[in-house]
Formats: sequence, structure tokens, C-alpha cells
Amino acid sequence: MDSLGSSRLLTKALLLLPCAGAEKSAEMPTLLLTILVLCLAGSVLPYEGRETIQSCMQHLDKGLEQGNRQYNWDRLNQLEQALARSKPGKEGCHFQTSLVEAHVYSVMSDSFKGLNLSSSAQAKNKGRNKAKPKHAIRFPMELMQGMREREEHKLICIYIHSPSIFLDEQNSSVLNNHILGAFLQNRTVTGLRRPVEIQFWHDMVLDASNATCVFWVPGAGAGRAGSWSRAGCKTQHREGTVVCLCSHLTYFAVLMIQAQNLSQPVLESLTYISTVGCSISAAATFCTLLLCCFFRRRPKDTTTRIHMNLLAALFLLNGSFLLSKPLATSTKWLCQAAAALLHGSLLCSLAWMGAEAFHLYLLLVKVYNIYIQHYLLKLCLFAWGLPTLAVMAVLIFSGETYGCHAINTTDGYQNMNMCWLTSPLAHFVTLCYAGLILLFNTLVLVAVVVMLRRIKCQKGQARRDWATVLGLTCLLGTTWGLAFFSFGVLLIPQLYLFTILNSLQGLFICLWYITTYRRSRSSSDSSTSR
Repeated sequence: MDSLGSSRLLTKALLLLPCAGAEKSAEMPTLLLTILVLCLAGSVLPYEGRETIQSCMQHLDKGLEQGNRQYNWDRLNQLEQALARSKPGKEGCHFQTSLVEAHVYSVMSDSFKGLNLSSSAQAKNKGRNKAKPKHAIRFPMELMQGMREREEHKLICIYIHSPSIFLDEQNSSVLNNHILGAFLQNRTVTGLRRPVEIQFWHDMVLDASNATCVFWVPGAGAGRAGSWSRAGCKTQHREGTVVCLCSHLTYFAVLMIQAQNLSQPVLESLTYISTVGCSISAAATFCTLLLCCFFRRRPKDTTTRIHMNLLAALFLLNGSFLLSKPLATSTKWLCQAAAALLHGSLLCSLAWMGAEAFHLYLLLVKVYNIYIQHYLLKLCLFAWGLPTLAVMAVLIFSGETYGCHAINTTDGYQNMNMCWLTSPLAHFVTLCYAGLILLFNTLVLVAVVVMLRRIKCQKGQARRDWATVLGLTCLLGTTWGLAFFSFGVLLIPQLYLFTILNSLQGLFICLWYITTYRRSRSSSDSSTSR
């Protein structure tokens, strides 16, 4: 018997007391004692239900820490049943452990005007600097439409701060490991015209490309464990908030979309290869610059100076890349500076690759009428000046574009952070910039190949020119084009090939420069001896 039933019994008994005759006055103490016992029982029974719910939540909390999925599903079902049997008051029933939070509200179909709920972990904090709740749910008035008048329902909400229950076959990760569940007792809610609004707060840079709203479908998938689905849910991204608009009630979360489906061993091996390759390239480019600028006579021809500028840009690129990972755990402004340096050096390196291709076109294709006033100065303004101005503009007007960038793995938990771009728009613009330069380099390569095929004399010399031009042009741009083939079965091989070739690009250019320099010296010595 609940407290409402006992109060009704007490009211009826009090109304019958005046009608009792004097001859039955001796039975009055017995009747009053019975009523008192029933009232006490009505007040005690809800507390017994509360203890049952707390016990279910504590068992579920321990199971979430241990990660036993089947055990956790059984405990979650027991918790849902216990919450459905509870007797919430006017303010509802509220329960909380370290990983689970539950709320039960008794609502009437004809008086329901909507309901807003938020996590109570932060709601208890008082003071002027009150923190925002981690998540919230807003139920529309339409939730009770179509139900009988004066019909009472129990609205149950369960917040789970652990993903160990809701793991699909891909072990997909969810935002901050938060899952929010809502449902009505003994009633399925679907097809709402005004959706339920679920809000998830965060402190990351998220958009439609890396985070989307989903709900849990139990028993789906090949493993029959369950899977996440987007059907019936719309995603809205606001500053620091992901808003899910769903037309039904169930368990909801924000699924983190993996930009690259990499396993942890693959990510570690790629990181090791890139670190070693960039270190070798940085050392090779630095030594070549020293040999050219200090230990030998300063180069005077334009071609060698363009090579030196490219090597300087690659030295900055390799050095800033090596600094981007350790500085990701430092202060915010230091990581932003490292990301800006890495982005700027990448833009400069690509620009000097384009300058090399343009200079190659002038030397081998156009040949005649190639004099350009202040030629090298104009190339420097293009390859050094424009990228620097672009990076400075981004820092001034949108400094949050640079920051800590997370590279996610398939397990969703072992990630790598580096200082890089955090804006998808900046990624897209940089990719378009690189694509235009690579397209230009490819066209120059085709023109040079066509020109070499027309050479009729000195076959051996033609072969030497082929090796020189193809080696130079491929190393200065073609290998970066592998970035546009990162999809499907080509993803992992492309990543390894891209990492090996481009991390060692500085070394390859240094070897090519030394080879061509020794070849030119030997040819000049032979002509002098003649």
C-alpha cells in the first residue's frame, strides 16, 4: 500500500467515526490502532523502494567500473524496473552515484506543460561562478498528446557517465562518455512532431564532420550487442554545446566520428616514422644550408638560391612538426604559436615547391624571353610573404583556429595530440591551396616530359635530363598528392607511403643537390682541362 492509499483510508475512517454507535465505542481503540499502522506502513514502503533503487544503482556503478557488459545490462534493466515501481512526490525522486544519475517524475497527461531537466552534479554548486551542467533534456508538451485525460505516467531519466554498456562492434566513442536515457513507463514514444531536445556541453572544437547525435538500438548489428543509429535525430552545433533533436525516447549520446580509421599500433608506427624522418630531414637541410652559405662561396645563380629557400622552408617545416607534439601539453598560447609556425612553414614549403616548378618551366620549356625584373625578390614575396600574412591574419582575427588537435584511433581512448589547425574551414582552405600548387606542378611535369620526348640528339644526355627533371619535380610536389588518396583500402598504405616520402623529402633534396653540384663541378673541370 502506498502513502496515497493509506491517506484515503484514513480519510474514509475519520468520516465514519461520527456514525459509529455508542455500543461500539469499545472497538474504537482497535480501529484507530489499525489505521495508525496502515499509515505508518504507507510512509515506510516508499523508503524501502528508495533503498532498492540505491542498491541497484550501486551494483550498476560497480559493474561500470569493472566493464562486465552483460552484468551491467542486467543491472540496468533492474534499475529501470525499480524506478518504474517507485512513488515520486511532487518534486520527483532523485538518485545519484559516481557514474549513474536517475530521476523519476509523476506527470498527468492533461496538465503536462513540458519539462526541463539538467544534471544535478553542478546544480548543487552555489555561488556567483556557478558551472554549467554537463547535459540537459527538454521535453515538449506534445509528449503527452494522444493519452487519456487525467492519466498518470512516470517519466524516467537515467544519466550514465560511462560507455562500457553501450559499445558497438567498432567500439565507437561518445562525447565525454555521457549517455542520456529517457522513457515513459509502459509506453513507447515515437514520431514526435516537436522533438525532444538533448544538450551536451563540451570544451572541444566539434562540428558535423567529427560529432553527430545518435541513439542506441539494442540487439542490432552482427554481434547482437547493439549499435548506434542516427535515424530520427538531428544535430545542431553551437558554441560549446551539441544539441540533439530527436523524435522519440531512448538512450542518446553524441558519437565521435573517426576522421581516420587508425588503430593504436598504426598510429604509433606512423608517429615513429614521421619523427625519425623529419629529424633526418631537418639535420640534412641544416647541414646543406651551412655548407652552401658559410663554408663555401655564397651562391649567386638564381636556381641555387631558389633551392636554398626551399631547403630553409623544409627545415622550418620539419622543426615545427617535431615541436608540435610535445608542445600540445603545454600552455594554450604556446601551442597556438607552434601550430601557427607549423601551418606557416607548410604554406611556405608548398609555395617554394610551386616556385621551383615555375622556374623549371621557364628554364626548360619557355627558354626564350624569360628575363623578369627583380625575379628572386618577387618569388620571395610570393613564397614567404603571402603565407606569413595569411598566418598573421588568422592569429589576429581568429586565434582559436590554432590549438591542440586530437588524432583519434579506432578504440576512441588512445589518442595523439599535436598543435595544429582546429577549424575544418582552415583545413579545407589549406587543402585547396596545396591542391592548386600540386596541379600546377603536375602540368609543368607533363610539359617537361613532352619536351624531353622531342629531343632527338644525345640519347644518353636525354636520359640524364629525364632523371634530373623527374627526380626534382616528384620530390617537390608529386608525393604530397598522396594526401588526396586517403580513402577505403588505400588509407593505410597511402599513409605509410605519404609519411615515409614526405618526412624524408628534405634528405632527398639534399642528396639530389649534392649530386647535381658534383656533376656540374666535374663537367666544368673536364671542359677546363680540354
